[in-house]
Amino acid sequence: MDRYLYGIDFGTTNSALAIFDEEKKEIIDTIIIPSLIYFPSTSIPNQEKYVIGDLAIESYLSDQMEGRFIKSIKQILPRRSFIETRIQNKKYNASDLVALILKELKGKADKIIGYNCTKAVIGRPVFFDDDDTMKDTLAQTRLNKAAQIAGFTDIRFQFEPIGAAFAYEKTIQKKENVLVADLGGGTTDFTYLILDPSKVGSKDRKNDMMATGGIYVGGDSFDSSFMWEKGTPYFGKNTIYEATPGKPLTVPKSLFANICTWDKMNFFNSLRIKKDIQDYYYYSGNDPKFKNLITLIDNNLGYSVFQSIEKTKIALTNNNVADFSYTKMDIDINEEISLSIYNEVVAKDIERISEYLDEFLSIKSINPTDIDSLFLTGGTSMVSAIQNLFKTKFPHLKINSGDNFKSVAKGLAYSGYLFED
Repeated sequence: MDRYLYGIDFGTTNSALAIFDEEKKEIIDTIIIPSLIYFPSTSIPNQEKYVIGDLAIESYLSDQMEGRFIKSIKQILPRRSFIETRIQNKKYNASDLVALILKELKGKADKIIGYNCTKAVIGRPVFFDDDDTMKDTLAQTRLNKAAQIAGFTDIRFQFEPIGAAFAYEKTIQKKENVLVADLGGGTTDFTYLILDPSKVGSKDRKNDMMATGGIYVGGDSFDSSFMWEKGTPYFGKNTIYEATPGKPLTVPKSLFANICTWDKMNFFNSLRIKKDIQDYYYYSGNDPKFKNLITLIDNNLGYSVFQSIEKTKIALTNNNVADFSYTKMDIDINEEISLSIYNEVVAKDIERISEYLDEFLSIKSINPTDIDSLFLTGGTSMVSAIQNLFKTKFPHLKINSGDNFKSVAKGLAYSGYLFED
């Protein structure tokens, strides 16, 4: 048999790979990279050129943000509307783009073990796009194809929160009923299951899985909400224009909805939209904040703005006040954001998660008093409003957590029993 197995957590924000030695029954290393791809604006004919992860950020910034920068790739997996995109005169579909991330992880891991490992357990959210079976099937089909393109031939899939649970199981001393919440960039997933340290490595865990569920809300949702409430006013959301003298109108809000997520930026590519934007700017009397929108679009500054939003979110995990600061190409933002204001901004997203969790517990007939332990993982689990949500719903339980960025990959690597079918 193959000696090694990879557990791969392909995430919206970061991706991780855990190397499991099946002879020694232990994880020997875990790799993590940002789920980012950058294609430089200048390319060599007939030669593919791109960089992944941290290098993607460095190259994108050093090239003055002129190339094609791609983030949150996981979110395009369930979208039927995304067929392909052309980059450097080459067509890429969703599987092609995801495969670039998986290839990078596999290449780094193969160098560590000195072996071409083709066996992997790959994580997937409980629902790629809420409870839509067709989109869910499409997403997993695309992810499976991406893994094949990346060089894997023996592939199994595991729900990400189950992976996180198996990582947590290695740390407990007795049998527990555990509610696992995996809060990532794109989704929030729940699993209720029985964990037992005496069963670590067992081949059949089906009867231990009592309930799974998930909702398409995560850290990216928080960032989009923040951009809408706190970012877009700096880009002219409230701009007044007069195309007809004496009839002032507000610029359409739809323009600003399209700068709240990276994948909607393509909305501005058409000549008609670009002309409309220039007209709004002219009829607004050259409003300086609306000029910021033009600068943002023309110079592809979306990612760098969202980096600033991310920094604000992270700072507020440990502080009651943080700066939302961004200065580039005449765009100047410097606003103090309190934790209470941030919580108001993301309140609707938190409420969606809260309502879904209540529904999940009710439909699955889970009594909170029957839960022995609560395990939270994923970068979004550190957000103060999320912590408060779980403390309020489960005041009798301690919130346990592991490595928020590696727990899932490690747990997936412990899921070798899936190959025993």
